[in-house]
Amino acid sequence: MQISDRNNTNITNGGRLKKLLIIALLIALSMVFKRISITAGPFRFSFENLPLILSGMIFGPIAGFMTGAVGDILGCIISGFAINPIITAGAAMIGCVPGIVSFYCFKDNPTLKIITGVALGHVIGSIVIKSIGLHVYYNHPWSALALRIPLYIITGAVEGYIIWLLMKNKSFARLINRIR
Repeated sequence: MQISDRNNTNITNGGRLKKLLIIALLIALSMVFKRISITAGPFRFSFENLPLILSGMIFGPIAGFMTGAVGDILGCIISGFAINPIITAGAAMIGCVPGIVSFYCFKDNPTLKIITGVALGHVIGSIVIKSIGLHVYYNHPWSALALRIPLYIITGAVEGYIIWLLMKNKSFARLINRIR
């Protein structure tokens, strides 16, 4: 059975299989980054959101949404935790919002696109939605959850810088353009 023609073009309509495999890799990477974290109560310092943001920025808001949701659900199943639908929605928004910004805003300014996408993704997904989930399901007080704001300012700044470096890399940019 032949799955590609002689020009090495994927017959499955534009390389959907390749995109799906890369999204699966980003999900796995997010789960690995979640394991390599510093956790104390409602606070976790990790780069688990970096692959979710990349997925949204590269493949669009729907792919980013699915990467976040599937990654969170699989992570809960593998870890033996109960699935918290509010936190899963927050993870999904962390992938979706940068995808919306990346595909529909700031076409002429890639740096502003990255800064805005990462910042809005963390504000909406991490600071607002996930904090609501932590409060509703685990009764963490709002005063403690407010301390997550500086945590995500720092995390978002580092993630944004890493994404900016990746996007400036010509080899990475060529690879992304071939995948899209």
